Amino acid sequence: MSAKDIFHNTVRLALEKDGWNINQDPLFLKPSPRVRILIDLGAEKLISAQKGKSLIAVEVKSFVGLSTISEFHTAVGQFFNYRMVLKKLEPERVLYLAVPTDVYQTFFADSVVQEIIESLQMKLLVFWVAKQEIALWKE
Repeated sequence: MSAKDIFHNTVRLALEKDGWNINQDPLFLKPSPRVRILIDLGAEKLISAQKGKSLIAVEVKSFVGLSTISEFHTAVGQFFNYRMVLKKLEPERVLYLAVPTDVYQTFFADSVVQEIIESLQMKLLVFWVAKQEIALWKE
C-alpha cells in the first residue's frame, strides 16, 4: 500500500466538515488482474431525497517536495489514469485533485498550469491546511 500524503487527514476532516461521508479510505479499484489503484478518498453526500447521492473520489497532493513541477507531472498522470479507471468502474464518481491554498494561489495561478488544468478538465478541491476546511471547489 502506498503512503498517505501528509495532508490526507486534513482533507478527510475538511470533507467531513463540509457534510461528506467518507465511505472508502482509500478507494480501491481493480481494473484488471494485474492493475490495482488506490485513490486517497472516496466520499458521498446526500443531495436530496429526489436526486440521491453525489459521489466523489479525491486524490490528495501536498506539493512539499523539492520540485513542484515534477510533483505536478506526477499528479496530472495519476489524475488522468484514475479518471479513466473511474469512468470504466464507477462512472458516477467524480474525481478531484486536492491541493493546499498556498500552492493553488502560487503555482496553480501560473497561466501554463491553468491551461493544462483546463485542457485536461481537472477538477480541484482547494483546502485550508490550518483550518482543515475546504476553501474552493474548482470545476
